[in-house]
Amino acid sequence: MDLKIGKATPKDSRYVEKLEALFPDLPKRNDIFDSLQKAKFDVSGLTTEQMLRKDQKTIYRQGIKVAISAIYMDLEAFLQRSNLLAELHAFCQAHSYDVLVAMTIFFDTQNEPVRQLAIFCPHVALRTTICEVLEHSQSPPLKLTPTSSIHPNLHAYLQGNTQVSRKKLLPLLQEALSAYFDSMKIPSGQPETVDVSREQVDKELDKASNSLISELSQDEEDPPLPPTPMNSLVDECPLDQGLPKLSAEAVFEKCSQISLSQSTAASLSKK
Repeated sequence: MDLKIGKATPKDSRYVEKLEALFPDLPKRNDIFDSLQKAKFDVSGLTTEQMLRKDQKTIYRQGIKVAISAIYMDLEAFLQRSNLLAELHAFCQAHSYDVLVAMTIFFDTQNEPVRQLAIFCPHVALRTTICEVLEHSQSPPLKLTPTSSIHPNLHAYLQGNTQVSRKKLLPLLQEALSAYFDSMKIPSGQPETVDVSREQVDKELDKASNSLISELSQDEEDPPLPPTPMNSLVDECPLDQGLPKLSAEAVFEKCSQISLSQSTAASLSKK
């Protein structure tokens, strides 16, 4: 409720006063706060995953999933945890997170809040965009100062503006995702990249053509069963790439085989 912290609103103050009036036997406000604060910052005995999940929010947008975890300890001490990088990677894989933002907070010896940020993301372009947006933000200014990092996939900062809580950080992360998606858009006039290469298409066409020629070359007395029709032009369907080309030589060869077969049958019948 301290105004200089920048978290409480006038509405918050009104409701706290109403609650205190309804329950006059409650302990003093500072005593309640101190007991809650102590429980909140007690992370003793927690694993890395438990610390990340203790107070976490998630952003999901166009296939990108970002986790924002509040960590109640000094970032330097958190980064020194044994096997941390492997645990961060496993945590992101287990929950399908593309980005993990750890927002640490603790109180120094003068009981002043200290905030720090860590961005863990294996995707270079996405990590770079998020860091640039946060570093250059002016509304609100985070006043970030880079600190030493233990790995290229992890960027760490000291946050000079301690009034920017996670609630105020969320819109900045949304802005960073928008900037990332804009940077991934294909410029006008350039062809869109498709997943199937030209070489793959040619292979499919050759395969379909050889299959059809092989069927035409079979004995007429043992015709092949018709292929099962496909309900849609999926990737596995040869027709998805157009009809296969049937050469004139293949047709001529088939006609010759039929003519030869008929001549042989006529000759045998005369004998």
